[in-house]
Amino acid sequence: MKILEQVSFKGTPTVLAAWPGMGNVGLIAVDYLRRKLNAKIFAEIDMSPFFIPDSIIVKDGIAQFPEIPTAVFYYSTDPDLIIFESNAQVAGKEGILVIKMILDIITQYHIKRIFTFAAFAQPMSYQDDTVVLVTCNIPHFLDELRKHGLTPMPDGFIAGLNGLFLGVAASRDIEAACLLGTIPGYAINMNYPKASLELLNSISRILNIEIDIGEISEAVEGIANQFTIIEERIKEFVPNINKEEDEEISEIEEEKVPDYVMEKIERMFQQATRDRTLASELKKELDRWNLFELYENRFLDLFEEK
Repeated sequence: MKILEQVSFKGTPTVLAAWPGMGNVGLIAVDYLRRKLNAKIFAEIDMSPFFIPDSIIVKDGIAQFPEIPTAVFYYSTDPDLIIFESNAQVAGKEGILVIKMILDIITQYHIKRIFTFAAFAQPMSYQDDTVVLVTCNIPHFLDELRKHGLTPMPDGFIAGLNGLFLGVAASRDIEAACLLGTIPGYAINMNYPKASLELLNSISRILNIEIDIGEISEAVEGIANQFTIIEERIKEFVPNINKEEDEEISEIEEEKVPDYVMEKIERMFQQATRDRTLASELKKELDRWNLFELYENRFLDLFEEK
């Protein structure tokens, strides 16, 4: 690692961190915020020991290794922020080592909170509103963030450094949260600034700062037509989607509920069979995933006298 400038903060800085991921929503949001705050670089990590290329790049018939990924720290003193950006995900043992190196740098500034950013793929349309979900490594932190209009993420997992960061931070008693913007499942390999915009709105509320969102709002409007065309193609070529032209994709596509949700519902049914006071929580979970109609008879059977 290399420290390029010694930084002094007026208070305790909050840390924002982002890597590439689905829709690049986290990296787009954090990079936009960094530019609007005119944050300055103060440290960087040499990623060469953690980067093992599995292919080469060929350009004009000439083969060469891909460039070494970057991992850069920026700072702002109005407000007090440390912003970390990397253009590559590092998995496994190397990922844990990178996170520990990041923490070694930022803990010098007595930081107390870290936010990472990611996407949450859903069966939805571009026309649907993006919902910002949240998961935290400490329960009382989650309670606080819910007051800012964030929805707790359903049971599941967060892949890559966004998730690992929360776990390693917890081992150092640092509050950490990951904000996830919902995106259409078909958009995971495309830039999806609509979710990035909502992540920016959410972190601005949490940190009580004002950011000019004009540029990213224009980008969202600018690609709306592109996503409309994509969804029309999906309706044309995917069975059971082209029912009525004015129906939303999310309404006409059979929703694919994740396996972990189905397993959770099965466990909740078993628990409610033993304790009917748990039926209300089961009903909420069924409604959340629009599954009550499918399970209605089984649910009502819970209340039959045996």
